[in-house]
Amino acid sequence: MKPKQRNSVKPVCTFLAMLILLLSSKLVLASTDVPEPAGYRMEDYDAPVPEGLHGATRVTALDVKKLQTEKNALVVDVIPEHRKPDFLPENQIWIPVPHKGLAGALWLPDVGFGALSEVTEHYFRSHLQKATEGNFDHPVVFYCRIDCWMSWNAGKRALEFGYTEVYWFADGIEDWAFEGFEFDILTAAEGQRQQKVE
Repeated sequence: MKPKQRNSVKPVCTFLAMLILLLSSKLVLASTDVPEPAGYRMEDYDAPVPEGLHGATRVTALDVKKLQTEKNALVVDVIPEHRKPDFLPENQIWIPVPHKGLAGALWLPDVGFGALSEVTEHYFRSHLQKATEGNFDHPVVFYCRIDCWMSWNAGKRALEFGYTEVYWFADGIEDWAFEGFEFDILTAAEGQRQQKVE
């Protein structure tokens, strides 16, 4: 009679599961350790973000949906517009990819950079004022992508403009897609702006 072989697969699986759990918890802790800067984020916009934005409320996709239906919140997409790359010849046809965003959102590209030109700040301020009918207490939600500082910057700037009910949708378009909510093809709001302050 053959001696029973020990099953070594189970301990290995248990060890791997514990290792994955430990690493994932370290990643979560690392992502929440990001401090809020005193001013705006000026570079490296696609990077881990802070847990919150002082003066604003951090929200999820479910919260945003509720804010839209119950409070008629203005949802602002601040993802930059695709522009023709500098290396393309002038006579080269440039067809940007359609911009998919949250259904009902107002797309204000380029307003999430850390430094805004006077013309871009006017573009941002005037569109907020028009969309909220000059009501600084109207709820306003800002989003871009997950780990994107542009929505953080835009929310901070809206607070400095005087808006009192600012929401930061930090997990942005990925969280919206995860919940299976509807999208629209958005067109950038009209007006002059520049991509960056050099």
